[in-house]
Amino acid sequence: MPYSRRQFVATTLGASGVALGQNKVVLNNGTRWNPGVVRHLLPAVSHERLLLKAGFLHPQTSPPILRVGSKRAVGVRTDSVGEFYSFHLAGLEPEHTYRLELLDSRGKALCEPWPISTFPGPQAQPKRVRLLVYTCAGGHPATRNPDTGGPYWVSLEARRKLLATGLAYQPDAVIAIGDHVYWDLRSPVGSLSLGNSPVARQLVGQFDRSQPAMGGENERKLKLVVTPQVCDLYGTLFRSTPVFFVQDDHDYFENDEATEQMVTFPPDDFMLRLARASQSLYYPEFLPDANRPLGLPSAGGADRMPGVGESFGTLRYGKLLEILMYDCRRHMSLKGPVGGFLPDSAEEWLMQRMTAQETHHVVNLPSTPIGWAAGKWGEWYPDLLQPNGKLGTANAKYWWQQGWRLQHDRLLQRASSMQRIPLFLSGDLHALAEGRIHRYGKLDFSRNPVVSVLTGPIGTGPKAWPSVWRGTPPQPPSGLEIEEGLKPLEKNGFSILDFTEDQMEAQFFSWKMDEPEQRLDDLKPFHRFTAKRRA
Repeated sequence: MPYSRRQFVATTLGASGVALGQNKVVLNNGTRWNPGVVRHLLPAVSHERLLLKAGFLHPQTSPPILRVGSKRAVGVRTDSVGEFYSFHLAGLEPEHTYRLELLDSRGKALCEPWPISTFPGPQAQPKRVRLLVYTCAGGHPATRNPDTGGPYWVSLEARRKLLATGLAYQPDAVIAIGDHVYWDLRSPVGSLSLGNSPVARQLVGQFDRSQPAMGGENERKLKLVVTPQVCDLYGTLFRSTPVFFVQDDHDYFENDEATEQMVTFPPDDFMLRLARASQSLYYPEFLPDANRPLGLPSAGGADRMPGVGESFGTLRYGKLLEILMYDCRRHMSLKGPVGGFLPDSAEEWLMQRMTAQETHHVVNLPSTPIGWAAGKWGEWYPDLLQPNGKLGTANAKYWWQQGWRLQHDRLLQRASSMQRIPLFLSGDLHALAEGRIHRYGKLDFSRNPVVSVLTGPIGTGPKAWPSVWRGTPPQPPSGLEIEEGLKPLEKNGFSILDFTEDQMEAQFFSWKMDEPEQRLDDLKPFHRFTAKRRA
């Protein structure tokens, strides 16, 4: 049997004796780990590959080396000065715990070694897998609340405590669903408090949309925006836990808005460049999967590792679980009834995987929520907040596309027809919630109700809750019948999900800025629910 991560840390890293300075990180089990000159580490794994994104406190004059047992990967510089590197290794063994070492070109350690485990192979039969899932972890610490002058977002310290609590439950993987970055640049509403605010103009200045995102002043400004929201938030907390980052609207440096003044999506070229640059520098793309077509949009970029996906990804854990992750913003179309949040090829991939009988669970993870709405433009649903305070369609939503709902309906129909739990996990709406969808319009899902979970936001502050920003908390859209086990709760938090062969068990954790931060030192789940495969 391979060592667990805990055993590996206790027996190997505790005795490493690497002299790297005094900037140590205290782990939950009391041991100390020295990051040395490393500023952040975010790894992704499959059963046979590792992809690591690393940031350093100062530029590296030559590419660092990642040593994993007898294998080595030379870092690929992803910025202009050598502060950020990407490392890729293939040919790893499934279900194996590896010892990772980051070295400079002379072989000197840049940080202490650390462990990480690969996933089981596609034919393996694991009995359980645990996930930590959340959304909306971004938010620049310099952004101010215009009403109070205080912080706009949850402090980085409090966010790190939330993440550390989730890690204390020893998840096998972490999924962060969208809005890793908040710095809207032009959207008529969102930018006024974020990237176009007086604080933003003083701290960063204006991006030059006529110039490339990387290689000049725009790169320097990008780092000023994103480094505090990713490097300073995550640091090296997740170095031994595989991560999956799904992008959503704010990761393109805009809010999804549609007015006569501006329609923000699909992203223009500069928005796309900023989103791709952020992903390239800070967090991993999706590793190749044998059942995900290589030709899907946002795959096969010449500046990316062969086979990775940028917008569509897979978490495959043996024959137990397959999670299909999809960004609903990059490729959304404005084609009326034939449009969609996803291109046809991506929808076909989802349909094929829900039909396949290879795993006990197939889970959809769209960046845009299923089952609830708040009247924002870029939702699956046509509902807008009406004068009576309810969501409805009497007053139409400007530039909303019927094809978005039609695509939604097709996905839910296929999910409900599975012999599995038709589970959707999503974020975006700044809430924790869970429910079972029985009907939507003429569609009847009562034979196998669609289970939807809002996984909980990490960084949301007082001005960003839907009830404040949009005048309503998340609500079921008109015509949708949902049995709410937990009505949308506008609090910070996250979800811990355990999958076994026949069921999924969820635990929800919550906290809010107006509560004492001392609560974060001993946070316990406040809500649990179980979804079982139908007989």
